[in-house]
Amino acid sequence: MTTWQLQLPLTAKPITRTQPDMPYRARFEDLLSGDLDFHGKSSTYASHDLHSFPAKFPPQLPRKFIEWLTDPEDRVLDPMVGSGTTILEAFLLGRRGIGFDIDPLALRLCKAKVTPAALKEVSETGYLILRGAERAITQERDSLIESLHHRFDDATQNFIDYWFLPETQVELTALIREIEKVQNVVTRDFLELVFSAIIITKSSGVSLARDLPHTRPHKINEKKPRSAITNFQRRLKKNLQSLGALAQGTGKITLLNGNAQALALQDNTVDLIVTSPPYAANAIDYMRAHKFSLVWFGHSVKELSKLRREYIGGEALTDIHLLEMPSFSQKIISSIASRDERKAKVLHRYYSEMTRSLSEMYRVLKPGKAAVVVVGTSTMRGMDTETQACLGEIGESVGFDLVDIAVRKLDRNKRMMPARRVTRPESQIEQRMHEEYVIGLRKPKT
Repeated sequence: MTTWQLQLPLTAKPITRTQPDMPYRARFEDLLSGDLDFHGKSSTYASHDLHSFPAKFPPQLPRKFIEWLTDPEDRVLDPMVGSGTTILEAFLLGRRGIGFDIDPLALRLCKAKVTPAALKEVSETGYLILRGAERAITQERDSLIESLHHRFDDATQNFIDYWFLPETQVELTALIREIEKVQNVVTRDFLELVFSAIIITKSSGVSLARDLPHTRPHKINEKKPRSAITNFQRRLKKNLQSLGALAQGTGKITLLNGNAQALALQDNTVDLIVTSPPYAANAIDYMRAHKFSLVWFGHSVKELSKLRREYIGGEALTDIHLLEMPSFSQKIISSIASRDERKAKVLHRYYSEMTRSLSEMYRVLKPGKAAVVVVGTSTMRGMDTETQACLGEIGESVGFDLVDIAVRKLDRNKRMMPARRVTRPESQIEQRMHEEYVIGLRKPKT
């Protein structure tokens, strides 16, 4: 475990406990019934904006529950850490944050967000990398091209050739080669994230894909990507500003590569859980976008495709174990099966995986403490999967008390849901992604 020092930014003032003597359950109920939309609130303070990531909830959401339901040094868990919003907020508030994920980019991002780097060193190293890359492009082009051809296996090279123009490949090779020479691990991690951020970005990304953060990439053959060197310089400046906003604090963070269905934690050791599981049926397919960066860090497309099958909410149906579902959840599965048996099995897989995940959350949570699960529903063959009701029921089936299910109205531009080229209000994807649900669960006292 590593301890980092950070200061709470002025834009993220603590929530005042106006009723500190309110019983824990009443306080939890009060939080769930309050404003969870956070419209008009900034989500870009501290290091929250280092890198694009789909479906991030606003940092004010975990902050609200952490501030009210935990004390300094308490352990706050996110078993599906994603972009690290919960973990960063735990860090800023002086708690012991614990995060698990199997997504390599999620772990890279979360680590960088909670690891203050030396601003001067990162800045100087970043601009040395730019100069070195520019020099290599003009003076060592043959060497760069040879390095590029030896960097990937055939399948990965085919992926690179499809999505990146030849000149962009040369520029990215020049940048990543210089970054890999950096000896300081913290500095190198930060600069790798800058590199990734010029690929996976809302606009002006260096690939031929449109809007990668929304995870449904479409190739735009007529797209003329901006220079990777120019993009890196601009993103470096922006991320340095975010890094400069971090100061002193007392949080302690543990990040682990691990599956939410089998947490490497002891029983009854966590004070609060705040997490946002994936959507069912890969409605938000993280790996489809993340591999655009990860291949440059040494991951092959074959390896990443294999890993993608392990994600909660995936569509693969081989070698999976389906659990018996409680009544309402089984009713939803059966209703979808009447229209599409395979889709029903995909949903059954999702609810089975979430059953195991919720069981693990129950196991590691201290008696009397809360778990906050933020979910969106999905539509399969025209039917609502009722995810919030099903997960609430499944939570009760593994032992939790269901305190409430709150509705949160989405700001789509900030939540970064899958995009369409033309918005059609009647489309299923538009109908289902205007709100999400905050499920409040509590482990009974023994």
